[in-house]
Amino acid sequence: MKLLAVELADIGDLIMATPALSALRETYPDAHIDVLTTPHAAPLLNGTNLANSVLMFDKATFDRASSLLRPSNVWAAIRLAIRLRHGGYDAVLIFHHLTTRFGALKYAALAFASAAPRRLGLDNGKGWFLTDRVQDRGFGVEHQVRYWLKVAALLDAKSADERLHIGISEADRAWAESHLPTRVANQKLVAIHPGSGGYSLARRWEAEKFAALADRLIERDGAQIVLVGGANDDPELVWAAMRNLDKVIDLSGQTTLNQLAAVLARCDHFFGADSGVIHVAAAAGTRVTALFGPSNHAAWAPWSRSARVVRTGVRCSPCSYVFDTVGLREGCAARTCIRTLTVEMVYPTPPPPPHFVERGSQYSADSPSLSTERVPGGEVKLLHVLGLPVHKITFAGLLDRIGEWVAGTTTRQICTVNPEFIMAAQKDIHFYNILSRADLCVPDGIGLLWAARRLGVRLPERVTGSDGVPLIAERAAREGWKLFFLGAAPGVAADAARRLTARFPGLKVVGTVAGSPDPLEEDALIEQINASGADVLFVAYGAPNQDKWIARNLPRLHPRVAMGVGGALDFVAGVTQRAPRWMQRAGIEWLHRLIREPWRWRRMMRLPLFVIAVLRRGGRPPARFVAYRNI
Repeated sequence: MKLLAVELADIGDLIMATPALSALRETYPDAHIDVLTTPHAAPLLNGTNLANSVLMFDKATFDRASSLLRPSNVWAAIRLAIRLRHGGYDAVLIFHHLTTRFGALKYAALAFASAAPRRLGLDNGKGWFLTDRVQDRGFGVEHQVRYWLKVAALLDAKSADERLHIGISEADRAWAESHLPTRVANQKLVAIHPGSGGYSLARRWEAEKFAALADRLIERDGAQIVLVGGANDDPELVWAAMRNLDKVIDLSGQTTLNQLAAVLARCDHFFGADSGVIHVAAAAGTRVTALFGPSNHAAWAPWSRSARVVRTGVRCSPCSYVFDTVGLREGCAARTCIRTLTVEMVYPTPPPPPHFVERGSQYSADSPSLSTERVPGGEVKLLHVLGLPVHKITFAGLLDRIGEWVAGTTTRQICTVNPEFIMAAQKDIHFYNILSRADLCVPDGIGLLWAARRLGVRLPERVTGSDGVPLIAERAAREGWKLFFLGAAPGVAADAARRLTARFPGLKVVGTVAGSPDPLEEDALIEQINASGADVLFVAYGAPNQDKWIARNLPRLHPRVAMGVGGALDFVAGVTQRAPRWMQRAGIEWLHRLIREPWRWRRMMRLPLFVIAVLRRGGRPPARFVAYRNI
């Protein structure tokens, strides 16, 4: 049997394919296995016996369709196709997600060029060229290693040994031995990688924090620090911020991949942000602490029982490689998810035991598989409209839920969802993620009541932010909840607070500030909000800014409820006039706003598009958002 395995990503991706390659080798010891990979990653397989030969192709040559305009790229592809055609392969295994249409065409071309009668891989709807398929349920529904093991299992290749593999020769070990210090009794050797590879700089933790981590390890544990990675990982910034330079060895930019693996195999612990180096460390058997910000920990956590993943837990993370999309490759401008990681979180006192994170809860295999969720007895508690959750709830139910959450210990996010939100989220993966992960999405919009009826569910009423703010304020005055108003134009929040406290004696509004969703302001705003002792936070930056602001700051907010309220403070303060009651009851409040604010006509165009989309797809999300593919 002759097999071709294709893994044209980078070093971490190839390492995570090695358990599948090992299963193929164990099941078919006499098979000839070729691996097609990148020149940069290829050395990882040296000495592993996982491949009979390694074929190399620069993936950057065909990363986008415009690459076809360069004759040198075309000739390189033709030479590769000829080589594959002469390979005589019985099967080709594609160890890639088919994320983009061009990517799918690229791997289809490789598969057909091999002339293999069996073509195996993940199928997310773009795998038309595959003969044998594993359902791709989206990034992070299963770890990458699990996906590739399932692809190998299509050839009945299985193994009880699912360890990562990496080639380390005796020469590599000797090199590491000569460049590392002689170990002193009980002294820990700790490797730190301050970079994140060249793919996405948004994954990086600040060099100053890595320096503080290194100093803590030296001063508290007497550790010897080894800086590893590439010369472009800015090791000099870590040096410049450290106090204990005599306890640091800098090997950045001095090792081959295999020498790096040998160095890490000698180390007791490794610290680094998401990059291929964390997988080199895991394959070398080193204890790993991996820092994840915008990237998907559920897909790319180090595959090791001695690994620990550290995250801030912001609601909008991960935003890179989610569902079936690239998502925000460079994260958002705020980078709150990685920026707010502290040294104490990464290496607390006392150090926590390692734990392995294989799958994030937001990507659980138990995600809803129907367009509605039901409680015992068959009553619908939520439905999905174009893939996004809408809860069946009344104002009374909302107030009771807020009361439960105010008495709790976890901060919750409430989104007031209308058709404009849902249509905007169909093209904004970041917003789509946040709405999908919110604790409560209330139906603020007559269009959602229509959509629910179309899906066979009757929502009892619209639960709008404009009506909700006064009702919550009334309950807050009775229950003693403390409110904080953030957003709107300068002075509007204060005017809204004065009107509500006059209307509801005993109401405690403990803070009002206009602020802005600018990431440069959020640290000071969070400090002010938390110092106020508020129980409920209203954020009026407008969608989607308010919802994104809440999501990225949720873990460090002390109020137990944070709710986006759009223009509700303008209505309460009397800055904007609401539609007459008869228009509200008739469901044409949008028309009143359009007449008063004709510049909204572009946004209002989303309403007929929403109707058309619901008629076509009902509860189904966009095809590329596959975490709920079975809806």
